[in-house]
Amino acid sequence: MIHLTTILIPKRYLMPSFIRRLVVLLLLISSFPASATTYELPDSPGDSLIGDPSAGELYTTANHEDTLLDIARHYDMGQLEILLLNPDVDRWLPGQGTRVRLSNQRLLPDTPRKGLTLNLPEYRMYYFPRHAEGEKGIVKTFPHSIGRVDWRTPLGRTTIVRKTENPTWTPPASIRAEHAANGDVLPAFIPAGPDNPLGQFAMYLGVKGYLIHGTNKPFGVGMRVSHGCIRMYPEDIEELYPEIETGAPIYIVNQPVKVGWHQDTLYIEAHPTLAETEAEDENGTIPKQTEKKYLARLELALKLIERANNNQMPVLDGATLKKALQMHNGIPIAIYKRPSMTEASPAPSSIP
Repeated sequence: MIHLTTILIPKRYLMPSFIRRLVVLLLLISSFPASATTYELPDSPGDSLIGDPSAGELYTTANHEDTLLDIARHYDMGQLEILLLNPDVDRWLPGQGTRVRLSNQRLLPDTPRKGLTLNLPEYRMYYFPRHAEGEKGIVKTFPHSIGRVDWRTPLGRTTIVRKTENPTWTPPASIRAEHAANGDVLPAFIPAGPDNPLGQFAMYLGVKGYLIHGTNKPFGVGMRVSHGCIRMYPEDIEELYPEIETGAPIYIVNQPVKVGWHQDTLYIEAHPTLAETEAEDENGTIPKQTEKKYLARLELALKLIERANNNQMPVLDGATLKKALQMHNGIPIAIYKRPSMTEASPAPSSIP
């Protein structure tokens, strides 16, 4: 277990000047949002786990004035993501000293490792920068928002066809009508600036009318709140925008359950399905578990596990698999380890 606010300092360094420098450093660290989470790609192209599996759980400690949304943005997490990891923590008032769990491991989605992949149920994108042959590849991940149930974000492969800094926005008639019905009259044209919903940067996709852009409402990142576009934290799109090229492939996928290897260990990572989050609103409704939803997730998981294991069902830790699927909090969990050639095969466990 790692605790981000625990720092051990040898006594010989506890001098007034050192303490002043340390306080300034900690204030600087805590006052700025984190940028993208960057991981090295697995050494084996057949592996999918990113992050150190031996690192243990990662926590931080809430300050008196923090909300979970503040902490999520600081550590580059989305709202639903941090709520699922901390179901017993008050969203608006965690309280001084409350431990808040963070994400520090992920499974890569099942897509080509190039360009940009958006996994909608995960509310997270994966950017694979180009790297020279022989260099260690990396992947950068960013949280994002997706379209509401009545404004679904489209699935499939597309590309970035155009990039614009300081974009203007001409709201479509359908969006203006929706706002007008709620007593909010939108202008026909919104210039670039702090009131523009597209933020400072916009990337237009090959699917007409859909963009990846910043936002002037950052606390909605990681939720189902947009009109189909992909919203990012302002600091995240500022980092991604100059790096990703026009023409880069974009894979938009629906993978609520991911299965992948780290060396000889098979992991599973589960998230709420898009169907489960249809009721989500600006309050970030947490999906409710039902037996029917669990059984559907289990069926999907078993198919993915079999496929990942050369189309053979391995001897699984059934209790651990059930726990991972029921929690569906996005944490990769080990469910199977390949036996060595000298080990006898254990009896299979049941999968409830």
